[in-house]
Amino acid sequence: MQGVRQVMIQQQNNSDSHRRPVHKFGGSSLADAACFHRVADIIHSQGQVDALIVVSASGKTTNRLIELLNLFVSGDNAAAATLEGVYSFQCGLIESTLNEAEAAPLLAALAEDIGTIATVLENHRLDDYQRSLIQSFGELWSSRLLASLLGSRGLPAVSLDARRFLRVSGSPVQVDEAHSRRQLQDIMAEHPEQILVVTGFIAADAEGRTRLLGRNGSDFSATLLAALADSPHTTIWSDVPGVFSADPRRVKEARLLTRLSLPEAAELARLGSPVLHSRTLGPVGSSQQQLMLRCSYHPDDGHTRILRQHPREPGARIVTSVDDAVLVEMTIPDRYQDRVNALTEWLTRRELAPLACKRRPEHKLWQIVYTREQAEQAFSLLRDHQPGGGFEGLQQREGFSLVALVGRDVTAQAEQCLHFYHALNEQPLEFIQPARNGLSLVGVVRKIVLEPLLLRLHQSLFSRPKRVGLILFGRGNIGQAWLKLYQQEKARLEQTLNVQLTLYGVFDSKGAMLASQGLEVQQVLNDFQPASMVWPDWLENLAEHGFDQLVALDFTASDTLVQYYPDLVEQHVHLIAANKLAGAAEQGFYLRLKQSLAEHRVQFLSNATVGAGLPVQSSLRQLLQSGEQIRTISGIFSGTLSWLFQHYDGKQPFSELVLQAWQQGLTEPDPRQDLNGRDVQRKLVILAREAGFDLDPERVEVSDLVPASLANLEKDAFFDRLAELDQPLGEALDRAREQGGVLRHVARFDAASGEASVGLEVVAGDHAFAHLRPGDNVYAIETRHYRQNPLVIQGPGAGREVTAGAMQADLWSLLAGL
Repeated sequence: MQGVRQVMIQQQNNSDSHRRPVHKFGGSSLADAACFHRVADIIHSQGQVDALIVVSASGKTTNRLIELLNLFVSGDNAAAATLEGVYSFQCGLIESTLNEAEAAPLLAALAEDIGTIATVLENHRLDDYQRSLIQSFGELWSSRLLASLLGSRGLPAVSLDARRFLRVSGSPVQVDEAHSRRQLQDIMAEHPEQILVVTGFIAADAEGRTRLLGRNGSDFSATLLAALADSPHTTIWSDVPGVFSADPRRVKEARLLTRLSLPEAAELARLGSPVLHSRTLGPVGSSQQQLMLRCSYHPDDGHTRILRQHPREPGARIVTSVDDAVLVEMTIPDRYQDRVNALTEWLTRRELAPLACKRRPEHKLWQIVYTREQAEQAFSLLRDHQPGGGFEGLQQREGFSLVALVGRDVTAQAEQCLHFYHALNEQPLEFIQPARNGLSLVGVVRKIVLEPLLLRLHQSLFSRPKRVGLILFGRGNIGQAWLKLYQQEKARLEQTLNVQLTLYGVFDSKGAMLASQGLEVQQVLNDFQPASMVWPDWLENLAEHGFDQLVALDFTASDTLVQYYPDLVEQHVHLIAANKLAGAAEQGFYLRLKQSLAEHRVQFLSNATVGAGLPVQSSLRQLLQSGEQIRTISGIFSGTLSWLFQHYDGKQPFSELVLQAWQQGLTEPDPRQDLNGRDVQRKLVILAREAGFDLDPERVEVSDLVPASLANLEKDAFFDRLAELDQPLGEALDRAREQGGVLRHVARFDAASGEASVGLEVVAGDHAFAHLRPGDNVYAIETRHYRQNPLVIQGPGAGREVTAGAMQADLWSLLAGL
């Protein structure tokens, strides 16, 4: 066990930050001995020697203590039996969790606590402070037991009563953050390498009297503790892994949301979610902590992370409900109508923000909705406030349910709103109210069985096809080949991946055609009538496209278009490229683009940039994912240069082969763009970066096959002097023959040295690069396990159909991952 502690301390010392993380475990996570041991396993697995652990009372302990108080106040003789039951449960929990020697001091302390409770009750003067004192023991018992269990496992832990540092005042309680922070820092300094197991739910006032933090007080304790301790993150562990798109007990198709924005989480909490509470989120918003929700019963079942930034797409993400809602109604005369907003703020300051409000000016009626738990307290406050509040006729109406959609700008999503209105109009509807902040759309109905309505809403919102707009850049040979392929594959793609595809825009060098209703492929191929398009203006209006997602497919070789990639990413447009210029851009631009892609969670796929349809980049990714270490990448990356050197045997001049290749359309319009090696250089940079190495293009040594005397000539003049290629290439061929090999144009990258080169090489006659079909590419990847026998990928590395197929494969992959 001592070794475990040393390893954990070393892990902590190696960390960049010594700020303590916070973990909170609720009552369901500490329900019995098995639960306590499971929690101890989780804490051990985190490897955090100085974590702050916040605990709730075990199981239903707090409920039993409240029952005890109510029985005592009513004079019921069952109070004594209830106290005995609490004592018996805690004894059994301690004895089944710890061995006899470890349990003894906790059992003695428990007996003393039970005596204290009995003494308080015998005084027959139960005020709010004494009631709070009795309710506080559940958290104290959990803290002691978990700290002892961790200690028995070699993890030094100390039970910390939050009343030692957490000072509050007022009603509802307000935290004295300055005092609490100072006290906590002193306590943490006393225990630099110890886990502190802190009581949730409880605090103390300036007189040392126990105060309770109210509903979900332990969750609030956790995020508040993190804020006071400047913790980097807080994890709340409960019996569920996080927030789902609907209650999974009611909607089987509900899915776990791995990310939820803080405003969305706050709105969900405001609407009565049992998973989150508004007060819990307050310290998250005012500090730098990251909040995560996880399940203590199944830690590997996923999680929900609460993020500060908005989700990238607007619309409903959650269907939530309250089964038992109460309407509080009042009449507000015309002269007091301007007080409604002030009254709402007055309730909010008292932590009684309504779930929904509806003003009916024609009846001078104001309706506000609460959970049953909140309604009594709100009604009582309003009743006392009524004489000066400017309202009258206060009443409660029971027997209602609430259903809501939650998500950024959901109230502005016409289709989702229409589904919601249609579904609720078929119910005994009281009213529908969109939230002012746009984060929720709330419906209140007479009490019904909610499951069919929730299922219908969930299916209509989340099972509908995702609408994806496609923007095509480049209507050349490859772009046209892809359009024909897209037309053939569209129906299968939509059916398999549950998407609705729309060809939203097509750009070429003359301009663009844009149509939100979609462009027909035949129109683009045969009757393309572009309008001039100013890029900055078009990009500014892009946010109004109306699709769930946008995907841009770049079939060009345009550097100008690549310079707009960051702007497209900022507009959350996914990118699929056959254009090599972004993946092989200078290092600064490339790294900024990568960072922007990560920040905006935008995908960039470029498998068509190297090897056309050959699985080169995907093979590299698979090797990395399998744990391989890439050592070298080499090969013949140019179909043009492959064809030239497979045919170049000295029987005819090299210049004649170049002319033949040009006449057959095997080269670029200007063959120098193939011969100078720059295209191969770009491919090598892309592959090295795909393999995880930051290779700057400037570090690649490129041997240009075009003499300097021909480099800057006009194309026609170049062809006139094409024979000047023959002497240097002939000499190179002679040297290859002298060495018993063949001449090939090879690209190489060595991970160990960082060296990269592109140029002519002599390879042995039996080498994998020696015998190819003219025009084929070949890629050799050497790894830790593929060292003596490298992984070789060979086949046609160019051609409009295979390149279009690679772009289509990337589109399929991207859509499948949305």
